[in-house]
Parts: sequence; structure tokens; C-alpha cells
Amino acid sequence: MPALELLDLRVVVDGHPAVDGVDMVVGAGERWGLIGASGAGKSLTAAAVAGLLPPAAHATGSVRVGDTELVGAAGSTLQRTRGRAVTLVAQDSATALHPLVPVGRQVAAPLRHLHGLTRRAAATRADDLLAEVGLPDGTARARPAQLSGGQRQRVALAAALACDADLLVADEPTAALDPTVARDLLAQLDRSIHSALLLVTHDLTALTAVCEHVAVLDHGRIVERGPVATVLTDPQHERTRALVDAARSLVPRTRPA
Repeated sequence: MPALELLDLRVVVDGHPAVDGVDMVVGAGERWGLIGASGAGKSLTAAAVAGLLPPAAHATGSVRVGDTELVGAAGSTLQRTRGRAVTLVAQDSATALHPLVPVGRQVAAPLRHLHGLTRRAAATRADDLLAEVGLPDGTARARPAQLSGGQRQRVALAAALACDADLLVADEPTAALDPTVARDLLAQLDRSIHSALLLVTHDLTALTAVCEHVAVLDHGRIVERGPVATVLTDPQHERTRALVDAARSLVPRTRPA
């Protein structure tokens, strides 16, 4: 059974189509990237997959996570699916973390509620997860405001790993980070993820760091898909070529000696 199957997914926001007939299958354990320019519909697709569309958005078609259909599902079904079958690492960790609760307790929460660990066992496992994503001893006692942006994103990743869902959706997880911090976080993501992954990004460096397959979104439609190496080295669609050319233009050129 695929971890994720999208069939003719359409999302309308305030009467305007934003996602326009997306078909996609992510197999168990596969790592897919969803790339495109700003406004292509990437984040709304991710939100639909996570069952977290904003109130102004309406989805039709099909979003199946495991054996659960999310389009038109009741709120109780969405709540039961999130965390157990699919979990989200959002672009803005500041909105994902409670500002007043120590981060160790926030990582421990899904361990207790989803997996039934005792308070002590969950706290111990939360410490292990925070260390696994590269955070120093004592981080569990800190509140989000005491951490850097990169550290908060690592906490958000640790909380997602605590869910142990079959599908992890990462929506632009490095967008607000400087390149060095982003590179370190991506390396950690690559080492830590054992479930299926949908990485939503405009950053081709992030894509190549962790993904095996890619789909290119343009104006709400997938215009190209395939293995990352094939699509990026021999892009067939003009939108893909534009993304590849833009990425190349950002690479610093060394001056001849």
C-alpha cells in the first residue's frame, strides 16, 4: 500500500484554483520532492496531505494517506490520522512550537499520547531524539524563545520523528535558515528519516540532499516527474529548465588565478 496517493487533487482558495488536478503516488519508504516557483501550489498541496488546509481552502479529488481518505473526512478522522499516519514539519517552527512549554515536553507529548509511554520513558526518549537531531544536552529544558531558528527547526524535526508516522511531510523546512545551518539540518533529516518523505521546497540543493524522486509543480499542476538525477540533469519542461537555470545562477563562480 502506498504511503500517499493523490488523485485529481484540486484546492480552491476564496474561489480561485490554486491546486489543479495533482496526481501523485509516494510508495512506502520513498523520498519525493515537490518543487516549483513561489505560488505554484506546493504548500497547499502539503497542507492537504497533512489534513491542515486553511478555512478559506476547499479540496476535491482524493488524498489517501495509507488506507484513509482525507478529502471530506470528519475532523475526528483528520485528528486520528495526523501524527499516526502523517506528520508535518512546517516552514515556521515558531508557529509549530508552544512558546511557554519547554521543548522537551513538546517532543515527549506525541510519545505519550500516540505511543502510550510513561512520563519518564517519554522524557528519556525525547532527550534521545533531541540529541539525534544534533541538539546539545540540556536543550529539553529550554523554551523556544531561548533557541535559535535552526535549533527550533531541529526541535520540530525531533517532534515529528517522535510521532513515528508512515509519512513525513516537510514544507520548506530550511527556508528561514542560513545556508550552513540549512545544510546541517538537511544532513540530519537524511540520516533520521526512515518513513516515506514528501519534501516541499524551491531549493534544489535541499532536494538533491534527501530525495530520490521529484515532481515539478507549475500553476497547480505537475508538469514533470522522475528520478532527481534525471530530471535535474535533463529537464524536459520549460518550468523545470527555468528552476535548474536559476539554481545554477546562484552558484558562485571562482575567478581564474
